[in-house]
Amino acid sequence: MNIDRCKLIDLPKIYDKRGSLIPIESSSTIPFQIKRIYYIYDVPEGSGRGGHAHKELEQLFIAISGSFDVILDDGKATKKINLNRPDVGLYVSPMMWRTLENFSSNSVCLVIASLAFDENDYFRNYNDYLSALNLTKP
Repeated sequence: MNIDRCKLIDLPKIYDKRGSLIPIESSSTIPFQIKRIYYIYDVPEGSGRGGHAHKELEQLFIAISGSFDVILDDGKATKKINLNRPDVGLYVSPMMWRTLENFSSNSVCLVIASLAFDENDYFRNYNDYLSALNLTKP
């Protein structure tokens, strides 16, 4: 997997005097069918989330409120992306190690996923992840 497969996606924004609305639709707004949606909030200061990779799952991360950083790692390169706008999502491909950190006090992270939860889809150990990529820890 190549880290460049992960990308920011501008979400369609409909605005009028009543406020803004962002529709998210499978395969037209985002590049996969939606099977699961969840959100992360009230992350204590200094804490992080993630710290794993998925074998098949695709995800879109959106900062609905506040901000946070997503650190992507493909075993060869890392990239840090700050999410702080509700009209931009970060697409994360399968086989990409991800860590979320630096949550602002009012942040809400919406996650849209291509599959229902399946513990067997996770790599929770970084060395196991690297082994699956035929890489070794630097």
